[in-house]
Amino acid sequence: MKYNTLYRIYSIVFMTMKFLLQIYSFQFIHRVWDKETNKKWERMLAGQAREYRKNALELGGLMIKFGQFLSTRRDLLPAAFIKELEGLTDKVKSVPFKYSRQTLEEEWETNLETHLADFDRYPVASASIGEVYKAKLHNGAPVAVKVRRHRVEEVFHKDFRALRIVFWLLSRFTIYGKKADLQKLYKEIVSVMSQELDFEQELQYANYFKKRFKENENIHIPEYYDELCTDRVLVMEWVDGERIDNLSFMQEHGIDRKQIAKALFDFYIDQFINPGVFHADPHVGNLLIQQDGTIAVLDFGMAGEIRKEDTKQLRSVVQGVILDDYDRVIHALLEMDFLLENYDTEKIKKLLKKTLDIYQEQAGQRMQGELLEQVMEDLQVFVKEQPIQLPADYAFLGRAASILLGVLLSIYPEVDMVKWARPVVKQWASGENGKGSIYTEVFKESARPLLSLPRELIDWMNDGERDREWAKNKQRYKFMHQYYLFYAAICFFLLTVAAAVFSAGWFIDSRELIKGGAFASGMFLILLGALARKHHKMIHSLKHKRRFW
Repeated sequence: MKYNTLYRIYSIVFMTMKFLLQIYSFQFIHRVWDKETNKKWERMLAGQAREYRKNALELGGLMIKFGQFLSTRRDLLPAAFIKELEGLTDKVKSVPFKYSRQTLEEEWETNLETHLADFDRYPVASASIGEVYKAKLHNGAPVAVKVRRHRVEEVFHKDFRALRIVFWLLSRFTIYGKKADLQKLYKEIVSVMSQELDFEQELQYANYFKKRFKENENIHIPEYYDELCTDRVLVMEWVDGERIDNLSFMQEHGIDRKQIAKALFDFYIDQFINPGVFHADPHVGNLLIQQDGTIAVLDFGMAGEIRKEDTKQLRSVVQGVILDDYDRVIHALLEMDFLLENYDTEKIKKLLKKTLDIYQEQAGQRMQGELLEQVMEDLQVFVKEQPIQLPADYAFLGRAASILLGVLLSIYPEVDMVKWARPVVKQWASGENGKGSIYTEVFKESARPLLSLPRELIDWMNDGERDREWAKNKQRYKFMHQYYLFYAAICFFLLTVAAAVFSAGWFIDSRELIKGGAFASGMFLILLGALARKHHKMIHSLKHKRRFW
């Protein structure tokens, strides 16, 4: 059934409707939010995420990859939901070998034995998109053969249809319809997921990293056999090694954990701050440590890109923070497509300034790990409060950085991120020409006479109890508006069904169907009228309180 289009669409859309009903019901019942209510809310979201994970593993295909994509969207989803999705692994039940053999022979247009002297029928890894087998070429070289999973492309395109319906529901019946550009997000998802289906794209990324880091003696990128690679098959060098978090293996071979952590940090920090493609999936399964201490990096199916223009804008953000010029910061965020149309410039500037002031005061008082964790939590809250939507590449960048931090701590818990990053960021901040572009700009701007009202006075004027009360009530009215629309849509749908039952009973002369259809129609019509009346009263109240406009 999992290959049936209607079944997949029904399963995905039904799960979405169920989650929305749970959320609206919970928020309607719990009008007062205290500590216990928050705990219940967190448990409900965690339960939903576990249900999603279970359904994703049963359906396979896009649902697994979409779950992994959602785990990167801290700008859209609650932390409790994301925490459960982060455990969504890409390990699924393997397909029968005959299907992989069929794919290989279709792609190579010849028998398997023409290119391979030996082939293990059981995969060493089985994921939602591809399966990896160990084989041997006729010259004796061991290779890893990655084969696209049977019918996975067909399944992805069916799920894209279901996601289109899901995004329509979200745009109509949730706050995300106004807060986020869901159409743009849907296009990004289709683009990113389609890219992972294309093994030729992965081959290009692998060759790119091989060339970019050929001088790095600490990193090994496997060789790919281009003549045997297609859009559904990849053949690469077989790499022997252990997972990079295998500390006993390092101790056995006399490998310095600190040096490994530093080499891994240097490898990724270069990708994260400089223009080019970055490896977006640095989990321990894709990082192997070899006996000589070399780090082998595998699987380039998930990658993002930092454009040269974005690097310039990031430098502009740093300039704005140093100069206390948040107009510059806002402009840079706009250029990077971080802000949506209905952003509040003054509120964003005020939140940025206050947050950075707090961190400057606490930086010397708190442990690095605690401060970093607090920064991530506050950043997530800030992003949710404002119309900020991270482009897919930056969502992947955040995910990759988070995964990398966990890997580094598992290898070398004493890691000093600030000390390691300082010289790299200092060089990056000086600009491409190495002439200190940021610092020169800071000096020029600082030399200008700036006359302004005291900052504390501006804060006092812009920030008050009335503003907070306004924001609180405005949010409540938005929620109630979505609530009434959602349940009105359900009532209208059920009213239509009841009317259809009544009509069927009329044509076949069934008194039971006529009575049942008439009773249900009347009941749902009354409910629809009650909802319309309550919604009208809410709108009237909103108009009466002019400050909400």
